[in-house]
Amino acid sequence: MASPILKVLLATLLILALVLPDYVSDATDQHRGKNKKHQQPWKKNHKRNWKWRKGGNRHGHGGRHRNGGRHRHRRTQPKTYNESPRTPTGGWKKAHATFYEGNANTFGGACGYEDVNKEGFGIGTAALSTVLFNNGASCGACFEIKCCDSPQWCKPGKPSLFVTGTNLCPPNFQQDSNNGGWCNPPREHFDIAYPAFSQIAEYKAGIVPVKYRRVPCKKQGGIRFLITGNSYYHMVSVWNVGGAGDISSLEVKGDNKLPWTKLKRNWGQKWQTDAKLCGEALTFKVGLSDGKVVILPHVFPKTWTFSQTFEGKNVG
Repeated sequence: MASPILKVLLATLLILALVLPDYVSDATDQHRGKNKKHQQPWKKNHKRNWKWRKGGNRHGHGGRHRNGGRHRHRRTQPKTYNESPRTPTGGWKKAHATFYEGNANTFGGACGYEDVNKEGFGIGTAALSTVLFNNGASCGACFEIKCCDSPQWCKPGKPSLFVTGTNLCPPNFQQDSNNGGWCNPPREHFDIAYPAFSQIAEYKAGIVPVKYRRVPCKKQGGIRFLITGNSYYHMVSVWNVGGAGDISSLEVKGDNKLPWTKLKRNWGQKWQTDAKLCGEALTFKVGLSDGKVVILPHVFPKTWTFSQTFEGKNVG
């Protein structure tokens, strides 16, 4: 027979075998419950964060600044939304604006435009300060301008004015940059044709603070070309350019002997070459400041003559 001590040990083991599984199960469930409490705030935050991510980001513009930059957000869910397209507009900058009076024949002087009305610019033209003019490279560029920070002189509602750079506002080093020498470097300044200036500010203001940004040019019809000169020297004028508006390079090619030939900027948007163009059907390659390049085949027929205007497909 088993001793009394052995009987006690066996009885204790039997009781533990019956009770221990339930205890372990309860402890495990309790531990899981604690983990659930720890997980809930994370899940709630996760859902809340994803809620604003669906629309793009906290800035409310699809993850992109107006200047084309991107925010880099670390996503916790797959990207299922459509981002807004890259805007072609630039960021807003501060400048000042004055106005000058003249006529359609004078508003296009330094860029080489002969008649801003006939060439499609209308009254929305501006002379650019030295910095903005960029030695004529900005001729044809389009800007959105708003009068700001001057409640006394800005028109109610602060409407937008859309202008094209068609002239130079020359520096006046005899006057202080803050008192008459408005277009002296490094100031960014618009001297706007008065009919356009009057849309955003009062006449008596004289000069007003503005904010501006580059915008795409919207044109009717195609890019227009005109050639003047003689058999040994050709001057090509280009205007009514859509998209970026300002041309950074120009090339021409004939249909017979003339290979692709680069033209040099003479001034504004007048380009020159001494290549022989006469008797060739001319194709032009236009490079814009935003990097786009458009090839316009056979803009000029073989029978073209000087001072004729021809038109090629515009930039979309």
